[in-house]
Amino acid sequence: MHGFANPKRFLTIARWLTPVLLVTGMIVAGGALAWGLLATPADRLMGETVRILYLHVPAAWLGMGGWTAIAIASLVELVWRHPLAGIAARAAAVPGAAFTAICLVTGSIWGRPTWGTWWVWDGRLTSMLVLLFLYFGYIALAGAAQGDMAAGAGGNRVTAIFGLVGAVNIPIINRSVVWWNSLHQPPSITMGQSAIDPVFLVPLLLSTLGFSLLFGGIVLARMRALLADIQAEARLRRRALT
Repeated sequence: MHGFANPKRFLTIARWLTPVLLVTGMIVAGGALAWGLLATPADRLMGETVRILYLHVPAAWLGMGGWTAIAIASLVELVWRHPLAGIAARAAAVPGAAFTAICLVTGSIWGRPTWGTWWVWDGRLTSMLVLLFLYFGYIALAGAAQGDMAAGAGGNRVTAIFGLVGAVNIPIINRSVVWWNSLHQPPSITMGQSAIDPVFLVPLLLSTLGFSLLFGGIVLARMRALLADIQAEARLRRRALT
């Protein structure tokens, strides 16, 4: 594992893995969306609005998964000081925030005909909105730490601690529909079982897989860009000292 934390070795792997993940993700996600939107029947209860789930569910999964990745990378950065851990956390923040926003928007579009309102302040929706604000806060902290060279490792530690503390919200999102009375439906997929008919479940799982691959490709691309920026800044500082 420590070997992959070497920036040069990481870039060698990421150079070919990034396009593989992006292209495969676009193919799988595009095919799954086409399958779900065009080939599956309308749901008995939700009607045609069920089709938004092929985007809404993967977005929710990746919104939470993105912050989980930030928390794990932040822990590695604080404890083991892996050189790429902080970069990985920062790279996951923007796509994680984007998928969280997509989840909230698609959920609101789905909720209008289903619940008769665009928004309700229940546990699931509110905790997901909190997650979006946490992403905004993390992105701002990471940008400030990167821009303020005087902060040094202290700024990076503050950002990593924020990434760990924010992870408290992930189990709250996951269990909110169980802990509190909510308009949001209870979990349809749990460990080892599913309440979703296979005609909807298969394209849903494929869509989640495709968007997950896309997410991974975007994170790798952003890590490469961040590393390139760091290397360029280091070269400029060396030239300024000569």
